[in-house]
Amino acid sequence: MSFTIDHTHALWNELADIKDELAARDWFPGTSGNLSIKVSDSPLTFLVTASGKDKRKRTSDDFVLVDQDGQPVETSNLKPSAETILHQQIYEKTNAGCSLHVHTIDNNVISDLYGDQGFITFRHQELIKAFNIWQEDGTITIPIVENYADLSRLGEAVAERITPGVHGILIRNHGITAWGRDGFEAKKHLEAFEFLFSYHVKMRLLC
Repeated sequence: MSFTIDHTHALWNELADIKDELAARDWFPGTSGNLSIKVSDSPLTFLVTASGKDKRKRTSDDFVLVDQDGQPVETSNLKPSAETILHQQIYEKTNAGCSLHVHTIDNNVISDLYGDQGFITFRHQELIKAFNIWQEDGTITIPIVENYADLSRLGEAVAERITPGVHGILIRNHGITAWGRDGFEAKKHLEAFEFLFSYHVKMRLLC
């Protein structure tokens, strides 16, 4: 395979640092959420969070290296996140190098408020520059998909909404998956989305 132990170790630490930072913001309630980072393109392999772990703690069992089918590359007693298929679809359909999925109150509220519409668009917000949108009248749109219990169907629903210019997808009453070319960009996109969600919820309360 086209990766080395040192390369995988460096990516492991990068993803663990991101996990620590997001955990400090309480974005992983009740062991929810999952993260991944691409290790190789051909064949596709990526590190993904192990299922059922307390993401506030940092251990050597936090991540599992999986293949293009979301299966562990090596025999392990660790089980990849049940939502590994979401990350798999993102890597197959985009040039993403990192994918982050978190559950927050704000992203759940937004997903339910605009779930029937199937998307929410933000405009006249400074934070959309995080998506390299610099026009004065620029906009950013986030698709919203239904929260199918069948994870294969959920993965297909997410894949269908990935188009150029889409950097994240909301799952109704579930959470957001955001991605970027690397860990830094993925976290930047996620933070920008969460700011926009929180701002919009607060404005709805005030108006």
